[in-house]
Amino acid sequence: MVNITLTLPEDLKEELQKHKEVNWSAVIRKALSNHLKKLEIAEAIAQKSKLTRKDAEEINKLIKREMAKNHGL
Repeated sequence: MVNITLTLPEDLKEELQKHKEVNWSAVIRKALSNHLKKLEIAEAIAQKSKLTRKDAEEINKLIKREMAKNHGL
């Protein structure tokens, strides 16, 4: 295994240190692995998609507009 270094805000570091019983390395490894799996799925879907970038941007705008409306923004 390799080591990586993370930069964390001081308040987050303090909260993590309150829970010395937690193996934070394992938690981060699992979170990174899960995120990579989600990215792989998204990439696989995107490769099969017939939508253009412009189509995707338009859908994105519509979704954001509806979400804002639903939340009174």
